[in-house]
Amino acid sequence: MKQKRKLTPYLYSAPAFLLIALVIVFPILYTAYISLTNMNLFHWADYEIIGLENYVRALTKVDSGFLSALLVTMLWTVLNMVIQVVAAYFIALGLNREGLKGRRIYKTLLMFPWAMPAYVSILLWRVGIYNTEFGLLNKILVEIGLSKVNFLSTNVPAFLSCMVLNLWMALPFMIMMIDGALQSIDRSYYESAELDGAGFWVKNIHITIPALKGIIAPSVIMTTFTTFKQFDIVYLLTMQKGAYSGATLQTVITYAHQNAFVSNNYGLSSAVSIIIFFMIMAFSIFTNRGVKEESNE
Repeated sequence: MKQKRKLTPYLYSAPAFLLIALVIVFPILYTAYISLTNMNLFHWADYEIIGLENYVRALTKVDSGFLSALLVTMLWTVLNMVIQVVAAYFIALGLNREGLKGRRIYKTLLMFPWAMPAYVSILLWRVGIYNTEFGLLNKILVEIGLSKVNFLSTNVPAFLSCMVLNLWMALPFMIMMIDGALQSIDRSYYESAELDGAGFWVKNIHITIPALKGIIAPSVIMTTFTTFKQFDIVYLLTMQKGAYSGATLQTVITYAHQNAFVSNNYGLSSAVSIIIFFMIMAFSIFTNRGVKEESNE
């Protein structure tokens, strides 16, 4: 009877475990298997096991393109997250300023970029903002007497253009998270600090930021993962089939996509996917450990 009671929870959980195995575990294992083969368009059925060659090619050969894509991805993630957190912090402070009228309207309007479907936002920016002939930015440049700029034709302007769009789409979420955290801070701390003569920066450094750390850390970590895995902005702005902009900007996700669906090199693409998977897992373990250590202090 006791043995049956021990097995009952596992029997109830069996369908969920089976679903997880089919939807999550099997694709990862199958991708790992393909990464050890030379499967591509020319070896679709008669592929061979080649061991770690795809991993060696991705990680050691500069001309493979993976290392440069990884560097771009790291730069993309760091710049976006630093600017996003700093900008969101000061905007949230402004929204919580005493005496501000219409703050609910501002907060509602701020949610539109985040709530709008990404595909629609990206194509609107590509046609309405960055287009060389009809885009708003070039119309402004012409009006002030400057020449038109093709923002998506070369890598540096394309990178900055993608980053601006990503910030426009992602900032509202971070603003709302920080805004909610700010409202949870006891106002008596600020009143005591003001009595001691503390100014704006002192109050922020010694009261606000320490109080926010533990609350917004999960949001920052989640957004970092999302930014690292960003695909749609870079792809739709610069690499969409039939609408190539001229830039050769690549992140690790667009690099894996190109090898899988353009070059049809499924083995290399799978190897890159597994490398990305382990990088994200390592970062997740590191950040979770850091959050736990902070909460235990």
